[in-house]
Parts: sequence; C-alpha cells; structure tokens
Amino acid sequence: MNTRTAWHFECRIRRASDGEVRWIEARGKPDGGQGDGPPTHLLGVVSDITDRKRAEEALVRLNNVLEASVAERTQELTVANARLEAEAEERERVEEALRQSQKMEAVGQLTGGLAHDFNNLLTGVTGSLELMRSCIAQGRTADLGRYIETAMSSANRAAILTHRLLAFSRRQTLDPKPTDVNRLIGGMEELFRHTMGPSIRVETSFAGQLWLTLCDQNQLESALLNLIINARDAMPDGGDLLVETVNTVLRDRRGAPREQPRQDVPPGEYVCLSVTDTGTGMTPDVIARAFDPFFTTKPIGQGTGLGLSMIYGFVQQSGGHVRLRSEMGQGTTVAIYLPRHLGAGAGAGAGAGAVDGETEARLVAETTSTVVLVVEDEPDVRMVIVEVLSNVGCTVLEAADGRAGLRILEAGIRIDLLLTDVGLPGGMNGRQLADAARQRRPGLNVLFVTGYAESVAFANRQMEPGMQVMTKPFRVNALAAKVQDIVAATNVTS
Repeated sequence: MNTRTAWHFECRIRRASDGEVRWIEARGKPDGGQGDGPPTHLLGVVSDITDRKRAEEALVRLNNVLEASVAERTQELTVANARLEAEAEERERVEEALRQSQKMEAVGQLTGGLAHDFNNLLTGVTGSLELMRSCIAQGRTADLGRYIETAMSSANRAAILTHRLLAFSRRQTLDPKPTDVNRLIGGMEELFRHTMGPSIRVETSFAGQLWLTLCDQNQLESALLNLIINARDAMPDGGDLLVETVNTVLRDRRGAPREQPRQDVPPGEYVCLSVTDTGTGMTPDVIARAFDPFFTTKPIGQGTGLGLSMIYGFVQQSGGHVRLRSEMGQGTTVAIYLPRHLGAGAGAGAGAGAVDGETEARLVAETTSTVVLVVEDEPDVRMVIVEVLSNVGCTVLEAADGRAGLRILEAGIRIDLLLTDVGLPGGMNGRQLADAARQRRPGLNVLFVTGYAESVAFANRQMEPGMQVMTKPFRVNALAAKVQDIVAATNVTS
C-alpha cells in the first residue's frame, strides 16, 4: 500500500456456493490520501475470466490438433511429391526411350531406302563399267557409248539423291542470292503448264511490290517444281492449280500458321509462296507423315518420298518454314515462307547448268594465262580438276591440304583463283584457308567445291564478295565454265 504499486494477477478460486472452480483476474492500485500520506483505499476490478480461459484452452487443443494434422499432411505431400518426381523421371526415361526408338525407326527407314536406291544406282554404274572393260578387252567399241551413257545416268541420279538427302538434313551447300520470287515463278510458268497437261488449269496470283528474299534460286526452283508435280499427281482427272505469292508479317509466335508441320516460327516479315490444288487431298495420318523422309503414297517406282522432306530442309536452312493444309476431297495447299531480304536485288536468274557441246568446244579452244591454285585432299578428284583446268589453258598449282596451299600462297607466286575443297585434313579447312589467303592477298577470288557445307566452315557466315561455291559432283564442263566466268568477271572489274 505504502509504495502505491499497481498489481495484476490471475488465479483460480473455488466458489463456496457450489464448489465450482472459476478463474478470476484482479487489477488494481492503491489510491487516495493527501500529499505524502498513505493511500486510503484500493481502486480496482475483479473479473470472472473462466470462459476466456476455457476458450484459450480449447484454442490450444485445436492448435495442437491442427499442427499434428499439418505435420501428417506435410508428410503425405512429401511422400506424394517424391512419388511424382519418381514418376516424372520414369516418364522422361520412357519418353527418351520412345524418342530414341522413333529416331532409330527413322534411321532404319532412311538407311533402308538409301541402300535400296544406291544399290540400284551402283549396279548401273559398276555393271556398265564391267561391260565397258569386257568390250575393250575384246576390241569391241560399238557399244561403249551406250554403256558410258548408262553409267553417267546412274551417277547423275545418285548425285540428285545425295542433294535431296543433304536438303533433308539441312547440310546442303546453298548459294543464296537476293531473289524476286515473282520473276522466278514467271520464268517457270510455261514449264508448269507443260508439266500439268491440258486437263489442269494453271493460275498465278502475284503480289504487287513483293519483297525480295535471300535464298538459293536453284533450290527454290527445284522445290517449286516438286510441289507442281505433287499437285499434278493429286489431280489425275484434272482440276485447278494456283501458284500465289504474298507479303506476310508475323507479329509474334502466336500469329504463326498452325498447320503441319508444327514448329516454332520467329516473328518477322516473310515472302509467302503457296501452291494450291483441287486434288484428292490427304488424310490426317498422311499429313502427319508428309515431311518424313522416304514416306510416299505413290506406287512403288513413282516416288522417292524425299520431295517434301527436301523442301522442308531447304526452307529451314534458308531461315524460313513450311506449312501444309489439306482435306480429303478438297485439295492441298503447301506454303513456303522465306524471310524478307532488305538489301538490293539481283533478280531471279536461272542457275548455272551444264554447258552444251558448242560452248565446251569454245572453252577448250580458248587459252588463258589464269593461274589457279587447287587444294583438294582426294587425289582422284584433284586429278580431274587439274585436267579440266589444264585443258582450258589454265596454269594449275596443286596442294593436298590447307597448310600446303598456304605455303604456296606465301611463296609470292601469282595466283588468280583459289579453288579449294571445304573439308580438308590437317586442322585447316577450306574456309579458314580462304580467309588466311585473303589476309595475304585481299580480293583474291575463291571457288569452293564441296559435297556439303560443313558447319565449321560456313555456320552463320555468308559468302563474301568474290567467293563462290560449287557442289560435288559436278559436270567437268560446268566447272570449266564457272572458272571462265570468274576470270571474265575479274577482268571486267579490273
């Protein structure tokens, strides 16, 4: 009392009237008195807090039950999560096994088709060579020309098949140029009409002010001709064919066409070339497999099954994409989207083809002081190239690998053209050799000859001015003409 200290306490009491235990809470302080005198009374309150205490006890019990339930549920979720992770890992393992199985199935189809086709082609080559050897041994020359033509025909068909495979695998050598697709189609329109025949009406619809695209014109012509032939075969009783061009802008990935094949299409500006027929159309399962290699619905001997897969590979390698729409009895549309090219145009001129006999005779008759450095690791191929260039009057220097070629370049000898394979042994490929050569001799003309564009040499890199590429196998007169054109262009520029 004398210290005037406030107090607060809780305690239990036993009520006298009925003996029940109750909880009370007491709060108070001494009060009253004058000056420094002692307090005269206590001021405070005593409350019955039994209900509150019971509620708190119930809350504690409920909390304990809840904590136990949460712990139990957490344990269950932990077990369930572990089970889901195990199931996800198992599913991933099964999916990987399935992907591997599908991959092996595709490889099996690919190798099976290759073995069949190449064995047939090799039979034509080796059989003709054996017949030629027999005729020469017997002194008979009358049939040599026929056997030579058979061997050449088989070899050329093998080259075409190889190019289609490289297109499918996106490893073919492309020679991209700014291309006006309208002009390219216009130059082929008469060919389309002859190919389709009188029972099919051919229409073209060209977009005004069509953008340029950067692509290999020869490959685009080949792709378009493939689509035309497929459309013709789908309309045996006649119909309508529409070849159409249009400028297309994809604002985002969601705006991309949703037809087969499914793929992630980046946004941007595209030139769209589509071929639409009114033919028999395709079932959903055929649409799903249309771009698979060696898949064809044509009778045996009438289709290789590489047409659409070749188109798909070429377009993908050119930075574009392909879309296929088809309904049974309604026809089919195949659309090729190629990225817009913002640079200057170079037209859609025809690609370099084989040189006719008159031109070849002119090339052989002409002489030139052109000095060509040939770098090729295959002796037989190098021998053929050297013979061809020597026959048209070139002075030819030879090297079997990049480092040997570089030593010749460093010797200070005059060289007008570097002709090199892309894939070379010894740690320096053809592109690296060309770059090193141009550091020493700026502006040196370079002609690559290769079976495919190796990733180490050409990945993400465009051909520089003065660099050209030629794909193996090539006709010897076409090689001579290519070298002659390079030299002539250099002389005009200089």
